[in-house]
This record gives sequence, structure tokens and C-alpha cells, in this order.
Amino acid sequence: MAAAISPNFSASLHKNTQKTKFPSSPGKKSLHTKLGFSFSVPFNKSIRVKSIGTAKYGEVVVDEELDKIRRLQNGSDVRGVALEGEKGRTVDLTPPAVEAISESFGEWVINGLEKERGNPVENVRVSLGRDPRISGSKLSVAVFAGLARAGCMVFDMGLATTPACFMSTLLPPFVYDASIMMTASHLPYTRNGLKFFTKRGGLTSPDVEEICDKAARKYANRTAKVSTLLNVLPRKVDFMSTYAKHLREIIKERINHPLHYDTPLQGFQIIVNAGNGSGGFFTWDVLDKLGADTFGSLHLNPDGMFPNHIPNPEDKTAMALTRAAVLENSADLGIVFDTDVDRSGVVDNKGNPINGDKLIALMSAIVLSEHPGSTVVTDARTSMALTRFITDRGGHHCLYRVGYRNVIDKGVNLNNDGIETHLMMETSGHGALKENHFLDDGAYMVVKIIIEMVRMKLAGSNEGIGSLIKDLEEPYESIELRINIISEPRQAKAKGSEAIETFRNYIEEGRLKGWELDSCGDCWVSEGCLVDTDDTPAPIDARMYRAKVSNDEHGQHGWVHMRQSIHNPNIAVNLQSSVQGGCLSMARAFRDEFLKASGVHTFLEITQVDKFAENGSVA
Repeated sequence: MAAAISPNFSASLHKNTQKTKFPSSPGKKSLHTKLGFSFSVPFNKSIRVKSIGTAKYGEVVVDEELDKIRRLQNGSDVRGVALEGEKGRTVDLTPPAVEAISESFGEWVINGLEKERGNPVENVRVSLGRDPRISGSKLSVAVFAGLARAGCMVFDMGLATTPACFMSTLLPPFVYDASIMMTASHLPYTRNGLKFFTKRGGLTSPDVEEICDKAARKYANRTAKVSTLLNVLPRKVDFMSTYAKHLREIIKERINHPLHYDTPLQGFQIIVNAGNGSGGFFTWDVLDKLGADTFGSLHLNPDGMFPNHIPNPEDKTAMALTRAAVLENSADLGIVFDTDVDRSGVVDNKGNPINGDKLIALMSAIVLSEHPGSTVVTDARTSMALTRFITDRGGHHCLYRVGYRNVIDKGVNLNNDGIETHLMMETSGHGALKENHFLDDGAYMVVKIIIEMVRMKLAGSNEGIGSLIKDLEEPYESIELRINIISEPRQAKAKGSEAIETFRNYIEEGRLKGWELDSCGDCWVSEGCLVDTDDTPAPIDARMYRAKVSNDEHGQHGWVHMRQSIHNPNIAVNLQSSVQGGCLSMARAFRDEFLKASGVHTFLEITQVDKFAENGSVA
């Protein structure tokens, strides 16, 4: 189990922080113990009931209950509210819901293996890891129960990271058939969720939709009374030690230090800010053991209330605290992890934060030096300057749909089509490499940066990793605006799609002067970086388009990206300009010549757009 940490824990230096131990295996035999809890949901209103024509369920299904599970799908993940405490949000990620989803995942894994092998399978093994959220213990029992009900053997990794869960399907002696990570990334402590993996990688949105659809039928029939029993406790395993050793070996082998092979980080000071999430292991199980000085590291102890700041490399407080620690200690590098360590950001030795476009540029510089002429895939919110940075180094830049799963899958597809693609990154900090199983792993990303930092030092350079992106230009202006969709929850997606398709039509019809759907031209992507035009286009999980904007005075000077959120019933509008006042003029045209002219503003709440169009600020 994760170590118990006081909610009153405050920021402290690493040297004064007690190291948290990851769980270890209690032995070879499973414990035969019965744990139980039950739930009852009162029905105090009339609900329409109908029979569903799927013989294998043979059950009565309640429409309203079906939607409760289906709405938990969050692209390729499941997310919901697990604890009370959010204004205007009710708890929807309940133990019964989690049990039904986990059971359906277990069945999905078993069915997939049987199709693959052509015969019935037994002893299908599934691992579970989790971040330190305080709802984790209760919901873990529901996961174990659901997997056991499906007929799976269950292994409890305890406190873990999302990348480690995937790697538990590959690294011996574990090599599980599948894995689940319980996390809600950087979201508030009240949230939680599930991420799913097989040996092939993370599940796709259609996969998760299929699982949630089956789970919804199970849930609808059990919601009146649920009893979850664990006849056999899951076996606890210490996978994190194996994963940490895996990372250490990569660093040692690739640096190949001429003087001290086993401690290649000797003489380097590296600050880690784990944000009280799962990333503390990287300090004591990776960096310390390789000889690094990690004095000054922050928030290493896991605390599911996240008392110091949001564990997010995009969070300004997280980056500011890490920057201050780097400068105070004259450190060589600062590292910021998100809660489950599938994202990261860094701070260079001069205190410059490197995230977003800068992190993509840094990784592009490293990868393109190793694989000249290859393609880098990013989401379509990156700057025009980043495209120039990549192409100036001989690379190709594929702009694609927002969503880390979309970006990674695009890289996989490009490689399958013979287009060499080694790096796929989203501006949020999700980054995957072909050499690392196309896995978005914040720790592995940092490993690549550390290796490059040490190599530069061995080559006689004292400039630090920030020098690799010194010629990256920054956009003059950038802003993100949010538009809420005014509708019933079940109609929000359709309404959002309607607004975004209307945006596309207005641009194609020339109603916005100087606006044109963007396309990178380096692969089979067109029509605003949304549509694949090859023979096997990927399914669309959320509508989005990017328009490049030009005028007579400045030529092409900016872009507008409109996308449907998969998390909430709203639309995000990103604007970026290379000239002063460009975002303001684009926002006004977007409001007056599209939102109001088309009439879509009648079912959208456009307060933020109005404020920015009038005042140049959303404050």
C-alpha cells in the first residue's frame, strides 16, 4: 500500500524528506480472505424501462443508468468525480460503476486473447497501479472485484505511475496480459479515473467506448443493490523497483561514462518537483542511485490532497517553485512531473522553464540529431515558429488533432505507412518516442534530456540543455478562450459538433476574409489538421479545425483553432499571432463574422470571447 502521509505535510527540502517505500511482495501464495461492501441506490422517481434486444444479457436496462457510465468515458480514459467537494458536481465515479467497467475490461482482454490465440485462455493476469488520491483505496477494491468477476488474476502494484503500468506488461518477470492505472492526472483531488493498457499499448477511444457500453448494461442492472466481494485478495507486487532499474540501465548504457559507468550523474545537481504525486521514486530510485545530488527537491512524498500546487508541468506555480529551487541551489536541471508521471517539464540551469512548445523543440533537437530527416507529430496548437524550428533542422512537422492518444496513434500510423516518425508530442507535455514503445512516459522523456545534458558536459560544453533551443522564436501573442455549450448533457456533444462544423463551412465558403483551413502537407492530413485522407482514416473522437489567418498588411500572421472538449461540455478556442493586436482582431472577427453571423451563439455561452474582443483580456 502507499505510505500514509499527513494532510498537513508542507513543502520541504529533499534532504529532510523521508523516502516512501513502494510495496513489496508478501510471498508466493495469495491470501484467501473475503472482503465485502454493499451499496443501495434509492429510486424515488419514475424511470422509463425497456427491454434491450441483446440476448446474451437477457436483462432489463434502465436508459438513465446507461448514460451514467457512458458519460464517464473521457476519450481513451475513464474519468469522473469520486468524492464530494466540487461545487455543482455530484459523485459519479462510484465503486459500482468502477466494478462494472473493470469487469468489462477484463472480459474485453480475455476475448481479445482468445481471438488472437484461437482457443480459450486461462489465468489471464492484470495489474493495477494508482496515484495517491484519497479515493484510490476504496475504488481499488472495486477494480479488483470487477476483474475477478471477469475471471482474471489480479496483481496490486500499489503506488505507481501510468507508464509503469504499461511497462508491467512487457518487463520480466511480470509481463502481465493487461494493466489498469487509477488516476485523474492533474485534476483536483475529488476526481479519479482509469487508464487501460495491453501489451500493444494504451486503448483507443473506440475500445474504451465499447467497454463502457458493456459496463453500462451491467451497471444498469446492478444499481439497485450491489454487493462486491473479494474471495481472494490480489497479490501485492513491487514492480516500481524493476521499472526504476530499467530507467537506470538506459541512462548508464547510453552515457557510457568513461570514468564512472555506474554513477554517470556524479557531479550533477538535479531538482525534482513531484507535486506530491507518484513521481518521487525518480529521485531516490533513479537519480540518487546514479550519483546525482538531489538536494533541494520538492514535494516528493505522495499526498492525495495535493497541498502545495497542482501536479502539472503546465502549472505556473509548479514551474515557478522549481525555477526558484534551481536558481537557489545552482542546479543543473529542474524536473516537474504531473501526478501519474506520463507528462513532464524541465527548468534549465539558468532558470528558464521549458514546457509546451519549448519542450517539444528541445525533444525535437535531440531526436532529429539521432534521426535526421524524420517527422515530428504534434497537436495543432503549436506555433508557426516551432514548425520553422523543426524544418530548419531538417525535420518534417505533422500537425494533428489535439489529444495525446490522437498524436501518438498518428505517429504509429505514419511509421506503418513508411514515414519515419520517432517523436510524437502534445503541448500539454505528453510525449512518446518510437524507441520506447510509443509510450507517453514523462520519466523516459526526462531520461533522454538527462542523457543529452551529460553528453554535452562530457563534450566540453557548459551551456546546459537550454542552449539547444536558444533560437526558438516565441509567438508574440497567444490566448485560449472557453465557450460553454448550453444544452442538456446528453445533447452537448452534438451541439458542439454542430458549432464546429459550421465554423468549417464558413471558412470554406469564404465568409471570413483571409481565413483558410490549415494543412501541414507533410502527410495524409488535411482540412484544418483534422481529416486523414489516406485509405485508413482514424475515427474522430472530437471535432476540431485550425484556420490560418492572413491580411494585406502582415500576410499570414496567426491561426485560430476551435475544438470540442472531450472532458467537459465546452469548446476551446486557441488563438496565436506573430504581430501585436493580432489575437484581438482575430477574436473580433471570430465573434462578429462567425459566432453571431451564423447564429451558433444562440446555444453557446460566449462571455469569455465577448470580454476578450472588447477589452483584450478575460479578467
